[in-house]
Amino acid sequence: MPGPNLIWDRPGVVLDIQVPDASAERLIEAWRREILRMLPALGWEHESTAERRFPGGASLALSAPIDCLFTATEVNEWALESAEAAVFGSAAPDFPATAIRLRQEIEAERKPRLLALRTAATDHGVSLLADPHLVSIGTGTGSLTWKIEELPLAESIDWSKIHDVPAVLITGSNGKTTSTRLLTAVLTNAGRVAGMCCTDGVTVAGELVSRGDWAGPGGARMVLQDRRVEVAVLETARGGILRRGLAVERATAALVTNIAEDHFGEFGIHGLDDLAEAKLVVAKALSRDGILVLNADDPTLVNVGPSTGATIGWFSLDASNPVIRKVVATGGRAVWVENGEIRVAGWNASGSGSASIARVDEIPITMKGVARHNVANALGVTAAALALGVEPAMILRGLLRFSGSSMENPGRLNLFDLGGVSALADFAHNPHGMDALVRMANALPATRRLLVLGQAGDRDDAAIQEFARSAWAFRPNRIVLKEMEPYRRGRPVGEVTEVMRREFIRLGVNPASIVGEPSEYDALLAALRWAQAGDVLLLPLHAERERGLDLLDRLQRIGWKPGDVVE
Repeated sequence: MPGPNLIWDRPGVVLDIQVPDASAERLIEAWRREILRMLPALGWEHESTAERRFPGGASLALSAPIDCLFTATEVNEWALESAEAAVFGSAAPDFPATAIRLRQEIEAERKPRLLALRTAATDHGVSLLADPHLVSIGTGTGSLTWKIEELPLAESIDWSKIHDVPAVLITGSNGKTTSTRLLTAVLTNAGRVAGMCCTDGVTVAGELVSRGDWAGPGGARMVLQDRRVEVAVLETARGGILRRGLAVERATAALVTNIAEDHFGEFGIHGLDDLAEAKLVVAKALSRDGILVLNADDPTLVNVGPSTGATIGWFSLDASNPVIRKVVATGGRAVWVENGEIRVAGWNASGSGSASIARVDEIPITMKGVARHNVANALGVTAAALALGVEPAMILRGLLRFSGSSMENPGRLNLFDLGGVSALADFAHNPHGMDALVRMANALPATRRLLVLGQAGDRDDAAIQEFARSAWAFRPNRIVLKEMEPYRRGRPVGEVTEVMRREFIRLGVNPASIVGEPSEYDALLAALRWAQAGDVLLLPLHAERERGLDLLDRLQRIGWKPGDVVE
């Protein structure tokens, strides 16, 4: 972890362990003792340890020089093996031989020029980004990048030409990608060259640089090392934070959209407070005058957010929200909805007065205000844009020009009119996201309703059942359960869909109205073949999202209607 992370703000490595609570204390103490025994033998006396405990395990951290993280991983693993030998009586690895081997690996891995560049970058107040292949100083238009084996001497660089560009980190349980795309659109319409990374790829100045899930440190580095970029918008997923830490040590703003149950049990995250702590790691990267944008309608963020010590800009769907009322009364930064308008206060130099930015029902992604979760996304983006110094008129223009179509925001609340059939495609993958999607879908007039549903196999049965219950609020006449091969995550074929089928039957669904399909695309075809004019199809797309959206786009374009051939 080269950057800020859940445990601390310094470079290091982390080893996650599962151990019975009764043995945890002895094992962790033995691990720490073994680390402290080895560090002097490696010349790393200045390094330190830390641990984060959770039910059934712990994360064991060892700080290390940024140029020797691979060897540090081996040091950490050796210490754990030695600790296990001391606690459980297994064979202990040879200390002298291990120390000799690790010193040799440190010498082979060392990169003095990288350390010198890091020191110089810190002295000049600019970022250094590094991975096993590339190293850069500065970011965006102010950056220089080299292959790691071709690093220059720090004193040979003209540091007057190196600078950082503004960067925004966007995280949360739901709404990250939509907020990232919407903020990028706002900045672009304001005349700035924006670089963006998200779960769908890396884009710079509207050009797709790389397709794929780049919502982690690798995507952030790709954006920040592009010399066209004047401002960076970086989706920052939970997994990257927990496994790699942040790619950046300096950010102008950070936005946390919300905190909802998802991926519990992974990397020591067992509850909402744990998840909030992980998401709020983004606050550690904020510059001294940086702004942390938080959702005042989220009780967990309201409770935990102030503990970061950051300057906070709050947003809310409700003008009577007590946090918003207090912030406005005391001259703080806030964005909220009042009488159908987005209003802002505290962002100008005087910090006083409020102003209207836009009417909610005029912003396309809000579906005339019905899509409340996208109203919340627009509020968070407005606050982040204000934190970047974007003028309100430019924010309005960006909000109005972003249609949220399957081209601009693929897989996020895309509504298709297919010969009188309303097909609503979205990436909803947890109960919180499904609740928002169902509220939107239930606002559409429907003769009949169909739901396509699947879930990843890394959720436990209780989480899968809860997801099914949240989807049942749609009250579908027909349910198509889909297998998702890329997301089985070790579960046998049919196991996840059977958990959902049993839950739907427990809820009172007629078993005859539930069918299964072997893939997401087959499920989509089955839904379209069933559909009649006046129906609403609710289509959470995950495993074959791009293929599914391409089909829906094509059918809408050619004027497909129910009963026509579809394949």
